[in-house]
Amino acid sequence: MKFDKININAYKKRVLIAPLDWGLGHATRCIPIIYALQAQNFEVIIAADGAVKNLLKTEFPDVVFTHLNGYNIRYSNKARWLPAQLLVQLPGFMRRVIAEHHWLKNIIKEYRVDMVVSDNRLGLYHSSIPCIYITHQLKIKTGNQFTEWLAQKIHYFFINKYTACWVPDNELTDDLAGELSHPKKFPAVPVKYLGILSRFEKNIVVKKYNLLVLLSGPEPQRTILEALMMKELKSFSGKVLLVRGLPGNTTSNPFAPGDENKITVANHLAAAALNIAIQQCDLVICRSGYTTIMDLIKVQQKAVLIPTPGQTEQEYLAAYVMQKKIFFSVLQKDFSLPVVLKNISTFPFKNNITPAEDYKMIIAEQVQHFTGVPS
Repeated sequence: MKFDKININAYKKRVLIAPLDWGLGHATRCIPIIYALQAQNFEVIIAADGAVKNLLKTEFPDVVFTHLNGYNIRYSNKARWLPAQLLVQLPGFMRRVIAEHHWLKNIIKEYRVDMVVSDNRLGLYHSSIPCIYITHQLKIKTGNQFTEWLAQKIHYFFINKYTACWVPDNELTDDLAGELSHPKKFPAVPVKYLGILSRFEKNIVVKKYNLLVLLSGPEPQRTILEALMMKELKSFSGKVLLVRGLPGNTTSNPFAPGDENKITVANHLAAAALNIAIQQCDLVICRSGYTTIMDLIKVQQKAVLIPTPGQTEQEYLAAYVMQKKIFFSVLQKDFSLPVVLKNISTFPFKNNITPAEDYKMIIAEQVQHFTGVPS
């Protein structure tokens, strides 16, 4: 068990950050939290592997990393098979939770970790130090009342082993996650709403693209959406930037020769570059992942959301923000670029939420409360 770098500052408090590897959203929403903890004079250690590790290494080249296996959840090709696909993977998922819990005991002892922040990783709790759990899903949507009750019971069983739960959403008004983040029943541990959490900043930029297509999420659905967008973009005459959501990947442009004049392809963009790129386009087409929604709110960008087929959380979020007239939404099976562009021409796009940076103050207060470190 070794860190990639071992120059850990012996005079600082140490916090271990571990985001879930279910897509990249959990990692990207940890970026502002990492900066906030660094501002509290913490030495940050990031536990990750694969694409999550590649993404965060790009953002934090000088931060200490340690390897922690991901859950490696895969989706099915067809939405109707997703529940069965996830059920088959459940035993392996629980083994991973148990393994990471034992792994944490060794890490805390060997590297003298003072605090843990886990973004939706269930097993990273410990009785001797503050352990914070981050989630926006205090209610898990399954489409069935009994399984939603059961999923919440299981989720709260793990959340209640933590010191506190941080929820990235507004507490009272202008919420983005609806029932997911504002359930009727709450965990037994203290719950703090961080506000809308985003790594981005609103800038004044010159428009450069008509469309930005932002791919993300678990396979094989990321690749399926990429193939769909490649087909749809063939007949689009405007300028397009396609970000494939593949950090660390070096594969070449998936488009045929000749498309380069109108379609620019990037496997991945670091936060600063993506922040600008999103604001340089007229419209974003992307998944309805919660972190993506928060980022789009922060920069007040128009977007068309395509929920991952069968992922009930994304389907709920897409419908919820469309009902509030914040973003337009369409199912993947119904997606047609000409039809979408026609439909959004009359859509109001009431994206007028001004995100406050509540999380900075809350994190400072919580750190002082749990560790005694002055803010």
